[in-house]
Amino acid sequence: MASTFNLTFFPLALLLLFGRASAQLSTNYYSSTCPKLFSTVKPVVQSAISKENRMGASILRLFFHDCFVNGCDRSLLLDDTANFTGEKNANPNKNSVRGFDVIDNIKTAVETACPGVVSCADILAIAARDSVVILGGPSWNVKLGRRDATTASMSGANNNIPGPSSNLDVLTSKFSAQGLSTTDMVTLAGAHTIGQARCTTFRSHIYNDTNIDSSFASSTQSSCPATSGSGDDNLSPLDPKTSYTFDNNYYKNLINQEGLLHSDQELYNNGSTDSQVKTYSTNPSQFNSDFAAAMIKMGDISPLTGSQGQIRKNCRVVN
Repeated sequence: MASTFNLTFFPLALLLLFGRASAQLSTNYYSSTCPKLFSTVKPVVQSAISKENRMGASILRLFFHDCFVNGCDRSLLLDDTANFTGEKNANPNKNSVRGFDVIDNIKTAVETACPGVVSCADILAIAARDSVVILGGPSWNVKLGRRDATTASMSGANNNIPGPSSNLDVLTSKFSAQGLSTTDMVTLAGAHTIGQARCTTFRSHIYNDTNIDSSFASSTQSSCPATSGSGDDNLSPLDPKTSYTFDNNYYKNLINQEGLLHSDQELYNNGSTDSQVKTYSTNPSQFNSDFAAAMIKMGDISPLTGSQGQIRKNCRVVN
């Protein structure tokens, strides 16, 4: 006889994990409804990165900052209006997240190919993967079938996304809250092999911290004045050696105490994650395979599926 149990007594944490694991996502979700989806998305991403190499990192960061707030539902793409407060002006995002116009361009192309079928949530998931591949990183099969949120959470963005001054305990806690392990965290941090950061996010690290190479600190200080309010938006590459190539140099930098952000260097600072950093610094293929798996796992965070949410016509506004 089939066994039954009362969900009322099922622990909430397990329910949440079960909900994540059983989300109805699949890699062939649009195979019949939008068969040219991938070939429609990639040229737009390629064009954007060709115009500005930094854009690949910006799109990848959009994916991360969205998934950490109520799941991968593209609430981050929603603009503020007179009666709606989105996430774009939350502290981790204001004057920082970018690439929205690229997502708009992809959405336009996809709508032409298959109107009203593909969510903004899935478009960003594909664009993030394509960005990594175009910059020399690994590929993976993107799971699809997400739908778009009709709400956003400014407080979630302010509280859930780990900041650049976070220590290892805070980083571990923030990732754990999303169902991601410490191993996943160190792997996903490798996304900082591409992209740039603003002076205001690393000023304290290069002037006040002691776990930083002195010559690296000195050279970085040349474009980031010590005085707050002076040069706050000046950019420095997260990986100065190969800024626009997705590789394992980020981990080599950490071993040399050349992490740009305080939170970066925390991953190699006589702590529990040192050994994983060492492994990735000498084994790029291990990093690549682990990164692909971790991106799939992050993409599984609390997606809206079935009749939840909607397929937005315009990624910036609710239908």
